[in-house]
Amino acid sequence: MPAALEQAVTESHEALRKILNGDPSGYALLFADRGDIILGNPFGPFGKGPAEVRSRLATAATKYRDGSVRSVEPVAVYGSGHTFVLVEIENCRAKLGNSPDSADFSARVTSVYQRTGRRWPLAHRHADPITTPHRAESMLPSLRP
Repeated sequence: MPAALEQAVTESHEALRKILNGDPSGYALLFADRGDIILGNPFGPFGKGPAEVRSRLATAATKYRDGSVRSVEPVAVYGSGHTFVLVEIENCRAKLGNSPDSADFSARVTSVYQRTGRRWPLAHRHADPITTPHRAESMLPSLRP
């Protein structure tokens, strides 16, 4: 990976720490400033474009507090030229929602970085909590947790 992209990935891990403490600003700064950016997180539908992405980030930040990143496991890196895709497992600890207790949790994450000049902003980020096998029926809305 190019050094500037490695720096962007490091910044994304710091942004994760921030959002786990209720601060969406790290991710807000990492996303490209263009209409086709996309954010998918465990709390709702995809957000597309700067306004929706910022809104989804702000909502997600309200779900976490007193958090930390336990580790980030790289799964794969694809790309060359001006586009790279990173696949990672983020292992975190935080107080979620109204819970008074901290909990460990993990998310599978796909991030797409596209070079703009010397920067590598995020064009897409998708994180969800599915890190273990699920029954086929878990796709049915009536059987989701």
